[in-house]
Amino acid sequence: MSVDTRTPTTSSLAHNQLPRATTPIVLAASVAAGAGLSAVIGFSWAMFVAFAVVIFAVANTAVSGVVEGRRKATDKLVTTLVYTAFGLALIPLISVAWSVVDNGMARFSLDFLTTSMRNVTGLNDQQAVDGEAAFIGGAYHALLGTFLITGLATLISVPIGLLTSIYLVEYGRGRLARYITFFVDVMTGIPSIVAGLFAAALFAVLFGVGTRNGFAGAVALSVLMIPVVVRSSEEMLRIVPNELREAAYALGVPKWRTIVKVVVPTAISGIASGITLSIARVVGETAPLIVTAGFTSSINSNPFSDWMMSLPAYVYSQAMRPLSGSVPQPSFDRAWAAALTLVLIVMLLNLIARLIARLFAPKTGR
Repeated sequence: MSVDTRTPTTSSLAHNQLPRATTPIVLAASVAAGAGLSAVIGFSWAMFVAFAVVIFAVANTAVSGVVEGRRKATDKLVTTLVYTAFGLALIPLISVAWSVVDNGMARFSLDFLTTSMRNVTGLNDQQAVDGEAAFIGGAYHALLGTFLITGLATLISVPIGLLTSIYLVEYGRGRLARYITFFVDVMTGIPSIVAGLFAAALFAVLFGVGTRNGFAGAVALSVLMIPVVVRSSEEMLRIVPNELREAAYALGVPKWRTIVKVVVPTAISGIASGITLSIARVVGETAPLIVTAGFTSSINSNPFSDWMMSLPAYVYSQAMRPLSGSVPQPSFDRAWAAALTLVLIVMLLNLIARLIARLFAPKTGR
């Protein structure tokens, strides 16, 4: 008896399978049907998209179920739901990004980044609106304050957070490690205003009631940064293979040197990302800085003396307290421009973190 060794034909392989063009055709028909239904009841973009998605999910699943069977139909339905959920998640992100860029570009410029609000009055804004003068006033003093306060907070938080995570992963045993883990979890969820009130109360006890400066704001932000640094660094250190540690121990390398030369460099990419995440977590905090650093229209480059403006506080003051004697639009434009500046700073920090992670990541090639 001979055995048939011939390769299956294309038609037999494609049995009970829809052509690739089926999904685009169903999608186009669903879009047309959704547009027709939404036009009948009063067209709106939200209604149009909702109708199109529902019709496509039902039609694509039904067609697949008739031709390909229940299993593949269920797969296509779940795939449609996943893509729909992804699209819904993108809507607020795109909306916020578009609003910030669209409104912020009206005032965003080099002049905005290099001038402060010193001696800017409502009369100047009114003259700008009337076309008698150019728009004046910027956020240089707030930008400088944000860099100084966030930089100090990072200097405080990163060593404490990284050393704590190293202790929990490499040394922590018993009750002390459990207590530290518990309090880190608690600190992760505390409201930001509580951190601000803690720093304000601490400086009131040490230096007197009403003490406000950039360093107090940095202490408040460090309370919010430390648990994020601890958690992210701890997770990165835990995924370092134990084989690397054991190989170092087998060569007689002390534990502290193994941590410094093997464990931390291996996890540096994730640690850098965690530090960036912690900076992004606090760079836009407003409440702690309002109660610790205060407001000012002048440039203050000394974080240990006098009030210091930050970008979040600048956005709040411009949006909620426009300069007296003028229309509020110029203040709103400055607030949106400062918000755009904050977004750009966060993007830049992410790019820097990726560069650091690439430069310091362990080299695996020749």
